[in-house]
Amino acid sequence: MSQHSSRDRQMRQRLAQEAARIMVESGNRDFLIAKRKAATHLSATDTRQLPSNQEIELALREYLRLFRSTTQPHALLLLRQAALTAMKFFQAYEPRLTGPVLTGTADTNTPVTLHVFSDTVEDISFELLEHHIPFETIDKNLHMTADEYAIFPGFRFLAEDIQVEIVVFPRSRHAPTPLSPIDGKPMQRANLAALQALIHKTGTLD
Repeated sequence: MSQHSSRDRQMRQRLAQEAARIMVESGNRDFLIAKRKAATHLSATDTRQLPSNQEIELALREYLRLFRSTTQPHALLLLRQAALTAMKFFQAYEPRLTGPVLTGTADTNTPVTLHVFSDTVEDISFELLEHHIPFETIDKNLHMTADEYAIFPGFRFLAEDIQVEIVVFPRSRHAPTPLSPIDGKPMQRANLAALQALIHKTGTLD
């Protein structure tokens, strides 16, 4: 029984490590997709020992520490600077930075994700059109409560070579904060002042 448990733990660890590698190299931070790809790569598609999102997040941080320590901090800073520029552009819509660029696990391929608040989705598209910024529309399926998901409209565009995703929420003080896919708690979200303070704390670009 103990040997079986040990094999299960080892497989969970290997799957977490492979999922973390896939996320970093692809830039896609969808945990379920990464788990499925990892299981396929390791010929473990029938396993019942898939790692939790928290286990993958830990493996992701370890992967970055081991294999991207010389490049990832600078890439992260570039992404945060791009986020700052985008937040200033959308300042009228109370932008909030969220996701790996905020938490520190972003790397070169990771998009900047902003949550903005508007009475209508069209307000955001008009801003982009007025400034001649090419974009595509997206939908984000976000976990809102333990049992409820909701789809929010959004936009994706490039700021130089950095992908920016804008998710549009109703302008309501009572709107709930989406839950983190990692720990199920309300997502971390930073306003413009908080991001400026974070950049000042972690370093500035030359």
